[in-house]
Amino acid sequence: RQNEKKKVNNKYYSKTTRNAIKTLRSTSDKEEATKLYPEVISLIDKLAKRNIIHKKKASNLKSKLAIQVNSL
Repeated sequence: RQNEKKKVNNKYYSKTTRNAIKTLRSTSDKEEATKLYPEVISLIDKLAKRNIIHKKKASNLKSKLAIQVNSL
């Protein structure tokens, strides 16, 4: 039963983060992207802290997002 609860929570957090990453990637406005960037990074760090995603995957995501936001 505990595993089911954790599975549902993990799924919710990972899906929310994926949606946030998708909106950040689809943004073409520099100001909006710089506003969204810290929130998305925070979500990614929380996933890595809870071992929902691997810490190296989190750092790769953050790096790619940073490159994309800076290139706008």
